[in-house]
Amino acid sequence: MSSRREFIKTTLVVASGMAIGRTAPAVASSSDLATGLIYTADNPGMWAKKVGGHAPKVNREGDKVTITTKHSMSEKHYIVRHTLVSGDGKVISAKTFYPSDDEPVSSHTLPAGAKGPFYATSFCNKHDFWVTEFSV
Repeated sequence: MSSRREFIKTTLVVASGMAIGRTAPAVASSSDLATGLIYTADNPGMWAKKVGGHAPKVNREGDKVTITTKHSMSEKHYIVRHTLVSGDGKVISAKTFYPSDDEPVSSHTLPAGAKGPFYATSFCNKHDFWVTEFSV
C-alpha cells in the first residue's frame, strides 16, 4: 500500500509541476486548457456539474493559505491531495489525504516575500486534477 501511495505522491508532484509550469499562461487566460488533464472552475471540461465539489477554494490571511475542497470523503471517492505551487512551477507544500479523513482542508505557508501568481491544486480519485489560481 505504501508503494502505491508513494507512486501517486510522486506522480502528482511531477505532473503538477510540469503541467502548471507549461500551462500557467493558459490557466489565467485561455479556454484551451489541456483538455482532460487540468480542470478549473472556468474550464471544467466534462466535469461541468462537478465544479462546486472539486475546484479548490483558497483563503489567504497574510502568509497563511488554506485550501479547501468541498468534497465528501469515502473509500470509493475522495480527494487525494492538495498542492500549493508557485507561478514558476515550484511546489511550495502539499498534503495527502486518505478516505478516512473528515474533510479535504490543508494549510500552507507562503515563502517570505512571495509575490505573483500561485496555484492551489486538488486531485480527486474520480474527477481528476483541478487548479485555482490566485495572486499575492
